Amino acid sequence: MFTGIVEERGEVVAVEPGHEGASARLTLRGPRVVSDARHGDSIAVNGCCLTVVEHDTETFTVDVMGVTLDATSIGALEPGSPVNLERAVPAAGRLGGHLVQGHVDGTGRVEERTPGEHWEVVRISVPARLARYLAPQGSITVDGVSLTVVSVHDGSAEAPSSFTVSLIPTTLAETTLGTATVGSPVNLEVDVIAKYVERLRTAPAVAEESR
Repeated sequence: MFTGIVEERGEVVAVEPGHEGASARLTLRGPRVVSDARHGDSIAVNGCCLTVVEHDTETFTVDVMGVTLDATSIGALEPGSPVNLERAVPAAGRLGGHLVQGHVDGTGRVEERTPGEHWEVVRISVPARLARYLAPQGSITVDGVSLTVVSVHDGSAEAPSSFTVSLIPTTLAETTLGTATVGSPVNLEVDVIAKYVERLRTAPAVAEESR
């Protein structure tokens, strides 16, 4: 489990494609997140929970399966790409953002950036199947960053569904969202609580077993 509070902006060191693109092995630089790393630990890379298989004092290596490459923007990473990194939160840690599983629900794209005096408003497209989980002042994880939804725009024939977030100077300076250009793909994870609420409302009722 994560919180969406990025600990470090790391960098991809190497990408080793697997057979016929069915997998990949990534080596990433992140001295802070590997300072206490052990084999098998979970580290969120741009919001995607990945498992450490090798590490030293500066870098760590993860294996990425084909389904993850297909469902996230991880497959687009190349040597030199910046990445947002976060270690799994300890049970006694502070929940500074919101409950983040590191299970990416889909990808969106940066559609528009509007600079302000002390913040920047960013509009991001979202797959229609995920838009129903978004609500103003609700939580969304974008490339591993816990953000508050400002507004939600339902899709139409002319434009896809989208939402806006406001990025404060700290987020702009310390995460990859500060340099993400219009058209950049981003990983999205909606609030897990919203998914559970939907499931409880739509699942067929099960009669209590007779005793």
